[in-house]
Amino acid sequence: MTCSASLDCSGAAGAELAEQFRVIAEIGGDIAFSIDCAGGALRYVSPAIEQLLGYSPAEIAAQLGDPGSALAALCAGMPERIRRLRSGDRSRLRVVRETELRGAHGYLVPVEIISALLCDATGEPVTLVGQVRDLSPRRQREAERKRFASMLNHEFRTPLSTIDGAVQRLEATCQDADEPTRQRYRKIAVATDRLIAMLDDYLSPDRMAEIGGERKPTSVAPRELLDEAAAQVRAAGRVASVEVGELPDSLRCEPDGMRLALKILVENAIAFSPAATPILLRGRLAASGIELAVRDHGAGVPLEEQGRIFEKFFRGGNADGLPGSGLGLYMARAIVEVHGGVLNLVSPAPGGAEFRIWLPLAGAGKTPARPAPASEPPLQSAGDAPAATGRHK
Repeated sequence: MTCSASLDCSGAAGAELAEQFRVIAEIGGDIAFSIDCAGGALRYVSPAIEQLLGYSPAEIAAQLGDPGSALAALCAGMPERIRRLRSGDRSRLRVVRETELRGAHGYLVPVEIISALLCDATGEPVTLVGQVRDLSPRRQREAERKRFASMLNHEFRTPLSTIDGAVQRLEATCQDADEPTRQRYRKIAVATDRLIAMLDDYLSPDRMAEIGGERKPTSVAPRELLDEAAAQVRAAGRVASVEVGELPDSLRCEPDGMRLALKILVENAIAFSPAATPILLRGRLAASGIELAVRDHGAGVPLEEQGRIFEKFFRGGNADGLPGSGLGLYMARAIVEVHGGVLNLVSPAPGGAEFRIWLPLAGAGKTPARPAPASEPPLQSAGDAPAATGRHK
């Protein structure tokens, strides 16, 4: 092993330290291994490899040099990695990859192999060390989630389809019904459509097929999120105004989650502002992170409701007659907070509501405290319009 310059890695102290690092590597059930870079010989592998693959450490060592063996993946690409390192390319110094190893029992075992090249004092690679992590439990959990989601999809879709068919028949046959009755039929139909759309979005077979498939991206360009939100505004027949300050090229996050949070805020702005007014989308650096904001030009959130606007199932007094469950803003804040961020409401002058998402940048400072709803003036857009009536959730 290579050691920090502040540690004594010689003699008995070095052997003891190496043993401590080996225990640390194996304490979570992972399998540690060490391969000599010069000859490709196996120097160490955890005894637990036999339980995972059915091969003893001696059998592993015998097969390792055979490119056609089932275990060659442990050191696959090592010569090329060494060549690139010697040429000054350190991009393959540490590699993480998922693969399947065929065990002595004949079955394929899904594993994650994490390996790194260790160098001597001159920079020459001497040892390839790594861990093998059994992915079978994770794959099993993913399969169980798929089965559970499929069951939910079926159990919800069947009664919803019955309700949808019944209300369509009512609308088609009850031509003598009064207007309030017709409106009630329409509200049932709209609510049913929303629930079926949620099933398609989150529990459909296509959606479930994505689980356990290719590794999802873990970053997205903030500008891309704003552009997608603007497209959503324009698709609803509204005017989108986009203001972009200095933003990083990439934000580390779960992209689909952040898209959903912004989608909820945009839907809220569309629902509670006059159709003739623009919706402002803004992005900028702020307080060791970035800020993404959605502002409308409606009446804003009544002062007495601002403290509850993010509560589960809370709906404002002006939301009567509008579809919704009171979960949208609650979900949006939950998504943002999972990312270590903050979602706040601001009541800008002369009116309207502005929801601001703050997200930390990697290596930046601490998360700002969540303030109470404020009447803080934002950056103004050229299309600011007077407030209208009606408001949130």
